[in-house]
Amino acid sequence: MFVAWSIWCASSDGASTLDSTSLKSELDDDYVPMPIVLIDQDSDSDATIVQLSFGDRLGALIDTIKSLKGLGLDVSKGTVVTEGSVKQTKFFIMRLDTGRKVEDPDMLERIRLTIINNLLKYHPESSEQLAMGEAFGIKAPEKKLDVDIATHVHVKEDGPKRSLLCIKTADRPGLLVEIIKIIADVNIDVESAEIETEGLVAKDKFHVSYRGAALSSSLSQVLVNCLRYYLRRPETDIDSY
Repeated sequence: MFVAWSIWCASSDGASTLDSTSLKSELDDDYVPMPIVLIDQDSDSDATIVQLSFGDRLGALIDTIKSLKGLGLDVSKGTVVTEGSVKQTKFFIMRLDTGRKVEDPDMLERIRLTIINNLLKYHPESSEQLAMGEAFGIKAPEKKLDVDIATHVHVKEDGPKRSLLCIKTADRPGLLVEIIKIIADVNIDVESAEIETEGLVAKDKFHVSYRGAALSSSLSQVLVNCLRYYLRRPETDIDSY
């Protein structure tokens, strides 16, 4: 499948928007930008959008595209957006067998881990900024997150038919599948999600409902309590991924 790439360079104020501290950091040879992987299920009705940024260090990402196709996915098109010193690459992904967006949590997690693994392989310096760098990178992160302190869970109103579940916690392999399982165990439906990996932290949003309606305050509290309990007690074996 031909991948169509469009490039859009945007900068509101150019270099003048950078303060002296950030400019100094970006000019420092030892500076490693924050790697960010975002999986967006909301913005496009037909495709899953995956966005990757790592400062301005990303290349053509041909190997990442090949790895995604190896998962049985079709990368229909891509865009590259440059904002200041940050390059953001977006992939529009669909399943080869159905031509539809990816819904399966296990596959979404495989997509996330595939992109992170390729980032570690082709940009090994990113390992000191990623949780997976602890096991698979050339240099483990110097900063360690306390999962109790890093974990925040809350539910917001999002109309009469659904609620917005927001989760922030320490990243680890299998995290997305673990979260979906916990939500399902409370008999709550996940309608769509936005899954973001920002360095050592996972910042996820889920549109959820119960029997076609928004969550009640009591059910929201049950869900929050369950997620806080299990996320603060990680049992995932990192060697299994």
